[in-house]
Amino acid sequence: MSLIPSSFFGGRRTNVFDPFSLDSWHPFHDFPFPSTSLSVSSPRSESANETSAFANTRIDWKETPEAHVFKADLPGIKKEEVKVEVEDGRVLQISGERSKEKEEKNEKWHRVERSSGKFLRRFRLPENAKVDEVKASMENGVLTVTVPKEEVKKPDVKAIEISG
Repeated sequence: MSLIPSSFFGGRRTNVFDPFSLDSWHPFHDFPFPSTSLSVSSPRSESANETSAFANTRIDWKETPEAHVFKADLPGIKKEEVKVEVEDGRVLQISGERSKEKEEKNEKWHRVERSSGKFLRRFRLPENAKVDEVKASMENGVLTVTVPKEEVKKPDVKAIEISG
């Protein structure tokens, strides 16, 4: 039982004291904000909300002795919708777009959580990257970009005999 009457929250089924409540209370729900991230008028109408999560596509970058390896989770995107480029000699750019699902007149959306829109990430590659040999592959929604590294030449060491 909630201590705050449901009419206080506009009759929504929200329970601010229940961490497992399906709906969340938004303190600015009924305020007339301009189109900003605080406005929550319609889940499908906010272009900022549609692209915000997807614009922050998470990419892992690890370095092995042989290469720099980038991995990006891109579920539901075809490899034809992703571009991998090297700009200005040393900047790796990964970009693409996921189309928004079209709404039909007889459909009623209850929740939209999957992100859509464009994404773009850039990484300045280190000096030891072989930018002419970059390879990319996509399997099960995971993009893997491999940038081989130049071999580090070990200096020739000549032993000098000490006399005396």
